[in-house]
Amino acid sequence: MFAFPNLRFPGFEGEWESKRLGEIATFSKGKGISKNEIVDNGETECIRYGELYTFYEEVISEIKSKTNTDISSLVLSETNDVIIPASGETQIDIATASCVIKSGIALGGDLNIIKTKNNGIFLSYYLNSKKKLEIAKLSQGISVVHLYSSQLASLNLKFPQLEEQEKLSSFLSLLNFRIQTQKKIIEDLQITKKEISIKLFKEGFNSSESKKENFQKLGELTYIVNKKNKENLKLPVYSINNKKGFVSQSEQFEGIDSDERGYDISLYKIIGKETFAYNPARINVGSIGYSGNLENIIISSLYVCFKTTDTVDDEFLFQYLRTDIFRKEVLRNVEGGVRDYLFYENFSRIKINLPDLKEQIKIAKFLSKFDEKVNVEIELLTQYENQKKYLLQNLFV
Repeated sequence: MFAFPNLRFPGFEGEWESKRLGEIATFSKGKGISKNEIVDNGETECIRYGELYTFYEEVISEIKSKTNTDISSLVLSETNDVIIPASGETQIDIATASCVIKSGIALGGDLNIIKTKNNGIFLSYYLNSKKKLEIAKLSQGISVVHLYSSQLASLNLKFPQLEEQEKLSSFLSLLNFRIQTQKKIIEDLQITKKEISIKLFKEGFNSSESKKENFQKLGELTYIVNKKNKENLKLPVYSINNKKGFVSQSEQFEGIDSDERGYDISLYKIIGKETFAYNPARINVGSIGYSGNLENIIISSLYVCFKTTDTVDDEFLFQYLRTDIFRKEVLRNVEGGVRDYLFYENFSRIKINLPDLKEQIKIAKFLSKFDEKVNVEIELLTQYENQKKYLLQNLFV
């Protein structure tokens, strides 16, 4: 079987050479750095194994943590080191490789350290794509999964010449940088919108010391709707999540409708146009939806459903319900034991500073522009991430 990738840069020819990782690398372990040893003003930058799952990707250039632990007791990185967790919760999580491109970084315990004369960035991308499932299968354990250097050494890999490795690593690093930049663009937009939202819902556009506040209870601006699907009509089943609002379950669960799931939908609630619905146990994380032009759909009876009176603009209210101002009010009004709930009775007691309808519409349209911009940037991020996924599957053997 010939070892050629599906995609290749012009000017490179010949088969990739087959080798076991143990033939071209040496292995060692990091040394434990406890959570208590992490300090903001530490003198030595350090990497702890749990951060590989949550913070780092294939290339580590900026370091999250620091420590003042005596440097003589630490294991320090060399440029081009590749690190992989030695233990973790799941097999797929443990198969996570990163290249440390800075020397002198303290490497924590439960880290396998791989040193090689090959390009470490190339190796990290390779291990995280074509070899991820293979590495996962090598790991052992049930409640805690372990990955030993002896297992990594047995891994069969195929390598091009160093020049091609460097070309691949540079290209993928540029793409990854663009992905990180795109994430930062989205994050900055979301932060800006959050800050502006707080100001607008507290003061409005025409803020002044003489402006009168007009606090009203949400119960005065909304009314409950509770139409049940008594005739057991086969209508599209929806649920609500904190990112998209109303989401079709056939979309979420690969086309399986309510009949195929075998549950009774006669108690489900029928949703018409311009209806709000929220999960009383998850509204604190933004699990609320607005149907807009959606109608003749059904959702679980657990959801609280309501409409608005003529004194409030729906988009204005929907924007408010996604602010930190509202979430703080939720925390003050929930009730329950093991899990807190915001029933409609609690919801209706929350007060909102309500400007006149004209200004409500102005505020809603202004904030909606941010949402539109964020959605455009998220779509662009999705394209970049899909491109990266495709390339990782086709640039390696």
